[in-house]
Amino acid sequence: MTFHNPEYLFLLLLLIPVIYWYIREMHKSDASLQISSHRNLVHFPKSRKIKLRHVPFILRTLVISFIIIALARPQASNSWRTQNTEGIDIMMAIDISGTMLSKDLKPNRIEAAKTVATEFISSRPNDNIGLVVFASESFTQCPLTTDHAVLINLFQAVNFGMIADGTAIGLGLANAVNRIKDSKAKSKVIILLTDGSNNSGDIAPATAAEIAKTFGIRVYTVGIGSHGMVEMPMMTPMGIQYQLAQSEFDEKSLQDIANTTGGKYFRATDNSKLRLIYQEIDKLEKTKISVREYSKKEEQFYVFSLLAFIMLVLEVLLRNTYFRRIP
Repeated sequence: MTFHNPEYLFLLLLLIPVIYWYIREMHKSDASLQISSHRNLVHFPKSRKIKLRHVPFILRTLVISFIIIALARPQASNSWRTQNTEGIDIMMAIDISGTMLSKDLKPNRIEAAKTVATEFISSRPNDNIGLVVFASESFTQCPLTTDHAVLINLFQAVNFGMIADGTAIGLGLANAVNRIKDSKAKSKVIILLTDGSNNSGDIAPATAAEIAKTFGIRVYTVGIGSHGMVEMPMMTPMGIQYQLAQSEFDEKSLQDIANTTGGKYFRATDNSKLRLIYQEIDKLEKTKISVREYSKKEEQFYVFSLLAFIMLVLEVLLRNTYFRRIP
């Protein structure tokens, strides 16, 4: 037990003069009666009310003590704990190239992918999930973690322009494989979302797929984009401008990646179809994982505040009923 404001505990010293004053007043209030001898008075039994007459003062003292302790904000100490739970390991590889700004998915492809992925992360609290992003290059935005609050915050920060434009599908997949290959989980999954064809990077998508297969990793590929003409972004001297263009990309390459690794290919033409991939992942075998969690300090002041309130109510009731004084 620690205290956020331990300096308030010095207020407990004020109880010393209060207790001294009470004892002094009790002596002053004792009635006197002159008699020839008080020897036999010692044998007279004391009533229960006399024996308990100090209870209201003790309750008042406890009320003040608990209020002071509450002001000092007691907190439970930090601790590490290991917890076994059920889950799978998932790396998400997200394309953040310029074409992901197309508006056939609302509000655009990259924002739709982020929204649905965030919903998925929130629905699977026991899974280790990580994030890789790629365009012409690739980097790890978040390694495998069960701290999904941090993961979601990092996910929301993903956007076009973090990397030079291009589509290095093979490099993005290889980076995700590297992040998940040493996992001890029975089910290891990569979700690859892209709307383009491989045109950057030194690793071919087929090569990255073979590496994933070697490590027993299933890859679910998602081709994002509706059929036909869509509003596509174009870089101009005036910035990004949108114009209608045919929505097409290398679906066969994505299908081959999924087939090679035992996964499945999806074509997400709208936000609802994008969610179908998560229903498939829910069917995967789960495995026990050991999670080491760091518990933060927890406030305990409310316990002492409640005790102070109970003691105060009890004291008021006793003073106005059982220990009531009639002038």
